[in-house]
Amino acid sequence: FSDPFLNRRRASDFIQSDTRLRGITQERMRERSKAHYEHQRELCEDYYPCEMYAYRHGYPAAYKHYFGGRRRTK
Repeated sequence: FSDPFLNRRRASDFIQSDTRLRGITQERMRERSKAHYEHQRELCEDYYPCEMYAYRHGYPAAYKHYFGGRRRTK
């Protein structure tokens, strides 16, 4: 017959794996819902001249200088 109760080690393993998966899910949700300024900063960090400009003038000014005035049309 099978025992309906788990021993402590197996119970802890089960709970830890569940909380780890929950943490991964929450992190992915945070990545999808980034603030507008975070997207701008990441775009600026990926472009070296923008990043260097940001060290001197700040990320908002650097983003505006390199990406702010351009309108893209298809």
